[in-house]
Amino acid sequence: MDDAGRSLRAVMQQLQMTARAYHRILKLARTIADLAGSDTLQTIHLAEAIHLRSAEAAVLKLYR
Repeated sequence: MDDAGRSLRAVMQQLQMTARAYHRILKLARTIADLAGSDTLQTIHLAEAIHLRSAEAAVLKLYR
């Protein structure tokens, strides 16, 4: 497993994410990597995806 995969698994355990959240973040990270023109998924792409999903969750809590 590469560094990006290990990083995501560590974050998943630390934040107690569900499998669904894991896959959503992974999908978003792949999109970010594609937009950046990268052939491989890197830790920076995962970090940005986690940040964006966390921000989205915070906004959704405000409107509940």
